[in-house]
Amino acid sequence: MCGIAGELRFDGRTPDPEILTRMLARLARRGPDAEGRHTDGAVQLGHRRLAIIDLSPRSAQPMIDAASGAALVFNGTIYNYPELRAELIALGHVIHSDGDTEVILRSYLQWGEACVEHLHGMFAFAIWNRETLFLARDRLGIKPLYYSETGAGLRFASTPQALLAAGGVDTGIDAVALHHLFTLHAVVPAPRTIYNGIRKLAPGTTLTVYAGGKLRHRKYWSLKAERPPQARSEAEWTEAIHESLRQAVKKRIEIADVKVGVLLSGGLDSSLLVALLAEQGVSDLMTFTVGFEDQPEERGNEFEYSDPVAAMYGTRHHKFLIPNADVLRRLPEAVEQMSEPMFAQDAVAFYLLSEQVSKTVKVVQSGQGADEVFGGYFWYPRMAAETTGSPLDRFRKHYFDRDHDEFCQLAAADYCGPDYTGELIAAHLAEPFADAFIDQVLRMDTTMLITDDPVKRVDNMTMAWGLEARVPFLDHQLVELAASMPPELKLASEGKHVLKQIARGLIPDAVIDRKKGYFPMPALKFVRGEFLDFMRDILDSQACRERGLYQHAYVEKLLDAPEQYHTRIQGSKLWHLALLEYWLQNNA
Repeated sequence: MCGIAGELRFDGRTPDPEILTRMLARLARRGPDAEGRHTDGAVQLGHRRLAIIDLSPRSAQPMIDAASGAALVFNGTIYNYPELRAELIALGHVIHSDGDTEVILRSYLQWGEACVEHLHGMFAFAIWNRETLFLARDRLGIKPLYYSETGAGLRFASTPQALLAAGGVDTGIDAVALHHLFTLHAVVPAPRTIYNGIRKLAPGTTLTVYAGGKLRHRKYWSLKAERPPQARSEAEWTEAIHESLRQAVKKRIEIADVKVGVLLSGGLDSSLLVALLAEQGVSDLMTFTVGFEDQPEERGNEFEYSDPVAAMYGTRHHKFLIPNADVLRRLPEAVEQMSEPMFAQDAVAFYLLSEQVSKTVKVVQSGQGADEVFGGYFWYPRMAAETTGSPLDRFRKHYFDRDHDEFCQLAAADYCGPDYTGELIAAHLAEPFADAFIDQVLRMDTTMLITDDPVKRVDNMTMAWGLEARVPFLDHQLVELAASMPPELKLASEGKHVLKQIARGLIPDAVIDRKKGYFPMPALKFVRGEFLDFMRDILDSQACRERGLYQHAYVEKLLDAPEQYHTRIQGSKLWHLALLEYWLQNNA
């Protein structure tokens, strides 16, 4: 788990080392343990290391193969690297280190671009082979990879901020991305970002960059949501999912040379992870929970659910209660660590929790992805119950933050074009190899929407403190199995039926049968007091007015009655506007 950056010049000139210096400085928090550089003709590669596997200098990066000159920088973890290492040695490779980094490099030398199909894990990496620059991102986009094209070449990095620090980026607002941002609660699907001059590699995709400037994308993985030829009973599906989840958890606890903990929210997903780790015989398990002040409408913590799970398994439990005054005081720090604008209220919660967790461990397991893979959100049954309209209509009605007409009331006239988001979602829902409408929805959530919402959020907020987050529910083999399962086994029992069946007897019934909860951060949902003043100051600022993104009447309407304007999935519309503007002020 690290930060990577680099540049390939197309004009034959040697890259400026000062540019790499600026990029690596912006990645230092992702990799606090070491820094490395490599220059080879038109290419320079940089790396900031968070040492998790093979802590010795033998796994330092950039890693170079002396014989071929191939050089690698890598962010992530490969969970099947011991098996791949043995296979590569049997094929004649001499491997000098004990980590996963060299296994990627040797896999590329053995299989070329097809190496990604042999890797099981989360990864973003770049390999220079003295002819081309090869970029790759894991199947579900758990690890980030951004790039920008300049007139003279291409630069890549783990964050847009590193590319901005390099200079020469077109920071004009991408009108299509803006539409996605305010429709899909801050999700801007790849390849776009909010800036015209920065793009991101899509999940399950590689990018080959040729020395002359040609770019070639290849999608190496896609998800099918079809029933298998041989029917299975509910009991058979439950056992198959249980075993696959066991293996996913096991890989993510074994592949580390440092201690691994669990972010225990008090919900089903993270509680089940604790139980499965205990099944694996993990001793001295450490768990971490954060809570906030209550609001009249909503509790600010879930300690009543997390405490019994920690007690049941005798974990070393760490509990943190954060007052609202600290949330507002620390909020600017959290926004500074957002690679892209994030509207979800729990971004700040994850940031503050990660700070505390990083004092004790360097790796944690997290329950992200379970709701999307196994149908846990309240809007899925509502979509399924719709009997009229197109797939887009059924999805839009229960998910979009704003319909197109409202977006045109929000945004300045220059940004009100076609219904870009409706077109995008309709196209994704219509992709082949999905048996039913809910299969289409869950597949899109898992392969696109989750990448640029909860997955990105957890990566950003944990890596801000040099903390690696592992997400077993997004193990691609588990995801493939779950996608082939009948939707009714997901949506029954008010969502995540199969996980609830697995959890019965492993965690307290009160955790299983409770109403679905969300990481509580009520002060950013029910906006009042100092939080309202903070948002008003942002939206009334000279920078906001000069930027001219928003229509004044829409802003005033939300400021006058912020608690009356929530999205369909209960986000504050005022917070959306304030967050984007505040992020832009920090990243212009």
